Amino acid sequence: MSSFSTEHVPSFDGTELAVHRMGGGRPIILLHGLFSSAEMNWIKFGHAQKLAAAGFEVIMPDLRAHGHSSMSHNALDYPHGVLSKDLAALVGHLDLEDYDLAGFSLGARTVAKGVIEGLEPRRLALCGMGLEGLAGWARRSAFFIDAIDRFDEIKRGDPAFMAKSFMKTMNIDREAARLLLGAVEDVKQADLARITMPTALICGDKDFDNGSAKELARVLPDGRYREIPGTHMSSVTEGALGDALVEFFGG
Repeated sequence: MSSFSTEHVPSFDGTELAVHRMGGGRPIILLHGLFSSAEMNWIKFGHAQKLAAAGFEVIMPDLRAHGHSSMSHNALDYPHGVLSKDLAALVGHLDLEDYDLAGFSLGARTVAKGVIEGLEPRRLALCGMGLEGLAGWARRSAFFIDAIDRFDEIKRGDPAFMAKSFMKTMNIDREAARLLLGAVEDVKQADLARITMPTALICGDKDFDNGSAKELARVLPDGRYREIPGTHMSSVTEGALGDALVEFFGG
């Protein structure tokens, strides 16, 4: 596995974000999913290494309240839209003008929101995301908040058992994560017309957690659906994810 470096950079409000970097060349920012980390989503299963080998500098922040980034328990540190604000601050801090952008699940929602709010990557990839998932955050958020609130009561067979298990595996700070969940905003379907750059919809063939990626590809001005094996949880472990990213961004 290629080595990577880690630095902490200040966001728009001074909050420290851990940013992991690998490779050299064209910059590409990758945002991980809820309760995960850059290491789990992008480094562990070789996706970042494949992109680095293809000539990219892979820039992988840990989202606020995740990984090695700040995990504040102060509600004031989680204003509405905080994740897209963090993304814009990172692009500004690194002085990026010509770059690519990708995200998985919550990361996909965040990069989509960032583009709608003015970011202009050359190409965009939304992984593990469908049309309903962008606009249906209230329902998804309520599910995860309930899993946090009932954490000690959840047993095998409960619909929230997998979420609990993943939080436990990742040693999630549940108080910080709960605050963050309340700060994430919906993406309105009418705003998707602002996502004009070529956009890959990379999704597992058994991943229905965030609705239909095929439908999202049809709605976007230049959406391109790419199916890989797996469910929402397992598709991240598939080498096909890294391959699809290299194929799309290297094109």
